[in-house]
Amino acid sequence: MGKYNGFARAPMPLGIALALAISGCASTPEPVAPEAQPAQPVFVPAPPPAAEPQPVTLRRAAPLKYVVKKGDTLWDIAAHFIRDPWQWPEVWVVNRQVKNPHLIYPGDVLELRWRDGRPQVVRTESAVERMSPQIREIPLDQAVPAIPIDAIRNFLRGPRLVTPQELEAAPVIVAFDEDRVVAASGSDIYVTGLKREEFLAYTVIHVGEPYVDPDDGKLLGYEAIPQAEAEVKDYGGEVATLELVESFRETRIGSRLLPISAEDFQANFFPHAPAKPVNGKIISVFDGVSQIGQYQIVAINRGALDGMEPGHVLSIFQRGRRVKDPVNGGVVQLPDQYAGMLMVFKVAGELSYGLVMSAERAIHVLDRVDKPRPSN
Repeated sequence: MGKYNGFARAPMPLGIALALAISGCASTPEPVAPEAQPAQPVFVPAPPPAAEPQPVTLRRAAPLKYVVKKGDTLWDIAAHFIRDPWQWPEVWVVNRQVKNPHLIYPGDVLELRWRDGRPQVVRTESAVERMSPQIREIPLDQAVPAIPIDAIRNFLRGPRLVTPQELEAAPVIVAFDEDRVVAASGSDIYVTGLKREEFLAYTVIHVGEPYVDPDDGKLLGYEAIPQAEAEVKDYGGEVATLELVESFRETRIGSRLLPISAEDFQANFFPHAPAKPVNGKIISVFDGVSQIGQYQIVAINRGALDGMEPGHVLSIFQRGRRVKDPVNGGVVQLPDQYAGMLMVFKVAGELSYGLVMSAERAIHVLDRVDKPRPSN
């Protein structure tokens, strides 16, 4: 078996899940010989129920060590070591006693090792000062996230899909504080259908075009175009009062409100492949472009009813072109081409939202998504 950097190059099945053990040491520890120094595991989200381990392929030029930098994500870090970064749980050690997984920080040193014949990534050092006995004086929100969480937060400001059920339940603007047809930042709005103390902040949307499942023609939802953000001033009785705190477009009577909830957009994702084939399609992209690239948000025509869940990783396939056969005549359908990868971060009944993590070629609406296969 060929080797590089002292590690086998061929894929191998791994029964290792992910590292979640809390680390810590005295602020001025005695020097320890490198071979005797205890390895500190990498911190990543807790895995879902046990599944069959997948083979993992190390990168040909995988580094022996990597120093975590500000702006890194777990996906980025894994890409330095393995060819399929969504498989990072397969190379990191498990300790299910820790509830908070995101404890990798800028300055930490990660090392690629072999243990019991299996490759592992462990944290061996840290450039971050620690305080005795086992407390690191850094806010948890500075820990390295799984994926670029800011890209998901921007989802609130871009066009998105709203299901018919969400639209039916959405509060409606019935009037402004003055007798006018449009309003902007600083204006009060009067809203019906707002449940008391359900949420404090809302996105005001204009309902755009319908989105239809290209497979069966079923209505999945409508385009929801943000106009403004609003905060509750008074729940009132049947009519609540809110203030427009930031405007993106003119707000009109009849616009709907969707809640802003930070809980829907956390980065604690455990990437894993769906158990079954997906055979879905991209049905929209959220910034109006014709070609989709890395870190753009898309919707697919598969949701919770199809077994989708946050953290599912899908391969994207560009639709093959139809060309004329110059010899035999007729039209030939070319095969689909691998185009990139996305990870699902929010799931509704019949559709899901995913972040494009990589794009090796142009990606378009109606391109196919399916269960990924590990690299060979």
